[in-house]
Amino acid sequence: MSLWDRWVDAALSELSSKKLLRSTRPISLPSLTPAANPSLEIETFDGPGPWDRSSVEVQIDEPTFREWLSELPFDGVEGIGEDENVGGGKMLLFSGNDYLGLSSHPAVRSAAAKAAREVGMGPRGSALICGYTNYHKQLEISLANLKKKEDCVLCPTGFAANLAFMTALGSISSLLSLRRTPSDDERVAIFSDALNHASIIDGIRLAEKQQGTKVFVYRHCDMAHLDSLLYVLPAKDDQATDMAYPPISQSDLIGGEFFTKRSSPLLLCSLFSMDGDFAPLPELVALRRKHGFLLAIDDAHATLVCGESGGGAAEIYECEDEVDICIGTLSKAAGCNGGFIACSNTWKQLIQSRGRAFIFSTSLAVPIAAASHAAISVARKEKWRRSAIWSRVKEFNSLTRLSITSPIISLVIGSEEAALRASRHMLRSGFHVTAIRPPTVAPNSCRLRITLTAAHTTEDIKRLAAALSPWISAPVLDHSSPIVSKL
Repeated sequence: MSLWDRWVDAALSELSSKKLLRSTRPISLPSLTPAANPSLEIETFDGPGPWDRSSVEVQIDEPTFREWLSELPFDGVEGIGEDENVGGGKMLLFSGNDYLGLSSHPAVRSAAAKAAREVGMGPRGSALICGYTNYHKQLEISLANLKKKEDCVLCPTGFAANLAFMTALGSISSLLSLRRTPSDDERVAIFSDALNHASIIDGIRLAEKQQGTKVFVYRHCDMAHLDSLLYVLPAKDDQATDMAYPPISQSDLIGGEFFTKRSSPLLLCSLFSMDGDFAPLPELVALRRKHGFLLAIDDAHATLVCGESGGGAAEIYECEDEVDICIGTLSKAAGCNGGFIACSNTWKQLIQSRGRAFIFSTSLAVPIAAASHAAISVARKEKWRRSAIWSRVKEFNSLTRLSITSPIISLVIGSEEAALRASRHMLRSGFHVTAIRPPTVAPNSCRLRITLTAAHTTEDIKRLAAALSPWISAPVLDHSSPIVSKL
């Protein structure tokens, strides 16, 4: 048993002694959908159908489109007159996260509709009270199998999943410090990538408020910096300069005995949502073996997109057994809504008992749980969807020679005004591509964030590349990337 396992067991024992250990008890609802009755079959297909286009073709009426354009800066050439027909109509969506196009799949639609007709929205309450049903249980089983973990906790969103995990983590020191505020050498040291998602950052801030953690931020994907932080307390000028959130002060780093090899969790995105780059999981695994930290990843943008079975970044890097906690969402490649934490049985007990975003949130509506279960089944069976999305990545690389390694394309434009002008051009060219600005990204790194999906066609990619040509430079594509080399 690892040190972390012993700590979690000790925390659970303390909760049990105080009668504060919580668990879910599923309410049994009629089971005419595969989400509640696994023996029922889900319809799948060998290739794209006409429904796939509805996930990437969107309609904007002319008044809305005209108003949108009027709010964006222009260069004096593309201004619109009051009587000018600016169109609107159908646009190609290149800004969403429905990577596999499953939001419009017949099996997903059917599962949601059948559940709604049969049981409505289901019991409305938190999972610990009445909101947990056999539909939710089957979805958790499916996600645990996908991530090769013992169990899973469903949350209302991916954001809530990160908050729930971090507050549960932050409670451990307090539970083990015998009803007093943990001293510096009793606190958990959390290590976090500088470009982690806002949900991770906010979760860490909540954990800090519990006074049971200390936080170290390492430079984005800089394994040498992380290694140095894991070994020794950093000097002030060693702190990352590209922080996504404020660094801790030097005065907060006093008290160092607790910061030993086996005292820390590390939490990061596996695929970063704004830059489209993968975390160096093989190097992180090597550091985990060296230092013995708990490794938790937010696999939101890689789940169902990467790996033969859609298991995510850890599957494609062949390190699933080295990842202790896998957090994800059902609102991206699954095309539905919700979040999850795939973990051990003991971690699930702790999160259910101390993860505030889980405890105090209403459970997913039953039709959403049914649709999500169907989406996971479809994604695992229709492997051609993963092949299609990576083919689109390869085609975009070939046309533009941009160094992209995932379906997320980040074209950094610079100033906010320049990015808005670029977005305006794309909108008028028939592409739903929006500018990403502060506070989502740092000032002067405003960008167009473009996402490719399995529902896009080769012709869509050609049109997109042509429309983006004013902002595309031509760096050499790094074919050494372990992801690109698998295309």
